[in-house]
Amino acid sequence: MTKINWIASTLLKDESMEKAIKNLNLQSTRIVLVIDKNQKLLGTITDGDIRRAILENKSMDTPLCDFMNPNPTTASENEDMDSILKLMQKNDLIQIPIVDSKSKIVGLETLHHLIENETKNNPVFLMAGGFGKRLAPLTDEMPKPLLKIGSKPILEIIIDNFIDQGFNNFYISTHFLAEKIVDFFGDGTLKGVSIEYIHEKKPMGTAGSLGLLPQEKIDSPIIMMNGDLLSKVNFSDLLSYHNDKPGEITMCISEYEFQVPYGVIKTDKERLKGIDEKPSQKFFINAGIYVVEPSVLKKVNNNEYIDMPTLLDEMIKDGIEINVFPIHEYWLDVGKIDDFNMAKKEINKDDQ
Repeated sequence: MTKINWIASTLLKDESMEKAIKNLNLQSTRIVLVIDKNQKLLGTITDGDIRRAILENKSMDTPLCDFMNPNPTTASENEDMDSILKLMQKNDLIQIPIVDSKSKIVGLETLHHLIENETKNNPVFLMAGGFGKRLAPLTDEMPKPLLKIGSKPILEIIIDNFIDQGFNNFYISTHFLAEKIVDFFGDGTLKGVSIEYIHEKKPMGTAGSLGLLPQEKIDSPIIMMNGDLLSKVNFSDLLSYHNDKPGEITMCISEYEFQVPYGVIKTDKERLKGIDEKPSQKFFINAGIYVVEPSVLKKVNNNEYIDMPTLLDEMIKDGIEINVFPIHEYWLDVGKIDDFNMAKKEINKDDQ
């Protein structure tokens, strides 16, 4: 049986959702094993459990026992590898806890190491045609996606992340200083992947360039992403989530917290009822990452300017289902100078 460091994936039932997220992001097992002080398995937490909890507005302090799966499929320590594999296939699992006769956790079996480098043929469509005006003067003579964060341009960091997750089929939309992007990446041969360019003769908006993609070559869901984002999203999880839902588009969303810098006054006509000092509000914002079904391409005129929010609104009005996928992983929109400087500081920390 494969030896896996399952102990690092164990957490006590009263520990927080924030700690579970950190654990999932650090450990390759992609599961949290919730135990008591005697190592008895009480439940499990996977990526899907975290995202459902976020959508239910559970706080980062929520104890694991409040949203874990209390009845996970387990295997006995006496079962052989073939039996465990059949059990995993039957239940469509990528991990399975191993327990003894008293439900004490004694191991973990996972297929993650088998699928980690699996080739994924889904097209990846990266938006790299913007002017990047908010990053001027850095973008006066350099397209924003080629600005370096550490030793690599933003767009190369994005592409390398996809390659590490098994993707090899890329399309890049270009407009402003397009030739510099083409010269830098070429056809992808140096990275062992395919890169094709969708050149916008005029700005088409974040959705308009979808209509320029070669529809005859695309027969699987497309991952579409802005070319100025840094994120550690697991794109296999995103695709699985999308494939399990009926919608034609899945939009990634990120939680954004805004603190009012003043005391907010509560009144009843002319009477003061209370003061909420510098309250915080949480919202879900568009994270600029989508999964798009090939059928959507036919909904976009190939000479039409249209942004993704407009396209999504039109589809919703037509009764088409749109999914949302909450991101708990690292995510940063490198749109302004402050964001750019923050990204450089954070990547320097990672290199230390």
